[in-house]
Amino acid sequence: MSKLIIRIVALLLTLQPFLRAAETPNLVLILTDDQGYQDVGFNGCTDIPTPNLDSLATNGVVFTDGYVSFPVCGPSRAGLLTGRYQDRFGFTTNPSIDPGNPVAGLPLEEETLAQVLQKVGYKSAVIGKWHMGTHPHFHPHKRGFDHFFGFLAGGLNYLPELLTLNDFSEVTRKWHWYKMKIERDGEKIEIDDYVTDELSDAAVAFIRKEARARNPFFVYLAYNAPHAPLQATEKYLSRFTHIEDKDRRTYAAMVSAVDDGVGKILETLREEGLEENTLVVFLSDNGGAITKNASNNAPLRGAKSDLFEGGIRVPFAMQWKGTLPPGLTYEEPIISLDIFGTMAALTNVPISEDRPLDGVNLIPYLTGEKTGTPHDHLFWRKWEQNGMGVRGGTMKLVATTQRQKAFALHNLANDIHEDENLRWKQPKKANELTQLWESWNAELKDRVFPTLGNDTWWKATN
Repeated sequence: MSKLIIRIVALLLTLQPFLRAAETPNLVLILTDDQGYQDVGFNGCTDIPTPNLDSLATNGVVFTDGYVSFPVCGPSRAGLLTGRYQDRFGFTTNPSIDPGNPVAGLPLEEETLAQVLQKVGYKSAVIGKWHMGTHPHFHPHKRGFDHFFGFLAGGLNYLPELLTLNDFSEVTRKWHWYKMKIERDGEKIEIDDYVTDELSDAAVAFIRKEARARNPFFVYLAYNAPHAPLQATEKYLSRFTHIEDKDRRTYAAMVSAVDDGVGKILETLREEGLEENTLVVFLSDNGGAITKNASNNAPLRGAKSDLFEGGIRVPFAMQWKGTLPPGLTYEEPIISLDIFGTMAALTNVPISEDRPLDGVNLIPYLTGEKTGTPHDHLFWRKWEQNGMGVRGGTMKLVATTQRQKAFALHNLANDIHEDENLRWKQPKKANELTQLWESWNAELKDRVFPTLGNDTWWKATN
């Protein structure tokens, strides 16, 4: 009898990955960098075709009022990866690129989505931009990711011949890290293709590997496109000869490369028979950097770094064939933190009680199981500028800097461009939102590490 029990237990252990894969979905999170709100077909773009990104909308859900938790790369990504407002742990700005600084990055006590999913057997990869710290203890391998193909800093050149540095010790000036070679699991490698294509191919390879091993997987594909510098190959530039403005033409080429990559990933899921067992989410990390990369945030006001809609409302779509209704347009406010909340709920992974999530599970709201809004209020803070934002329903209170008391109240239902200040017409609502924001702000931390603009470590090493 004991031998029979041992065999049964061994069989169950062998089947465990198969059973888990059938119970919980695979997870693919695709993030672009500085992409404009209108620079996808599903948000009205006419000069840059994005058929593969649009297919996510056709086969799933478009979030018209999808937000990120900060209007700049690093803090936005910290919120995304933890499911918590990043100001709760003092990640208020882009961290300095300093491999010797043990504080400048995502605090070690915060769990990433990959660390959480690791507890229930997921294999995880981060492909592309990390930007969560360059000290060795911030490395993706130390933060729950089994595979890393990308770069640690906040930006990179796109053409392989421009990637010449093997180590941060070779950096001799600010932004020099844009010349760093791609890393693959601790090893710097030579590449021979456009960086966006290399990232897409690396994501495809990881999906195929884990699918064939029958492992549930999480892919965080963090493109650096279309973040500056504006660089593209003729393969993509030749598609946009009709665009006269050189910067816009190059930007369009960069977005098109991303769209091709998304197409490869969706095709791979189909080929591996995983289309109905994979949740795919797409968004940008913040609004378009209009003057830096020729993006278009219309019809929103503002751009990257702003707390106006153009800085924090982003192109946002989700697909889960067979579960989510196709072609759904969801107009209630949601936020990037909800991606963690959704994925954690779907995988039944336990969440630490002392670090509760700010994100929620969106699936019941999208399937109709739940009614109402996922959030009563959404909040934003720019600690360095003393700026603030809070949205409740269609009303939004925003101040680019509280030092000047420049508060403005807008009704986004009929003023999406935030032109009319209703603060004096609706003082009660303005005061209500102010008090809610101040209560939220009291829970937050000040900045805990130097900002990117204070990078000086390379001077001491050269």
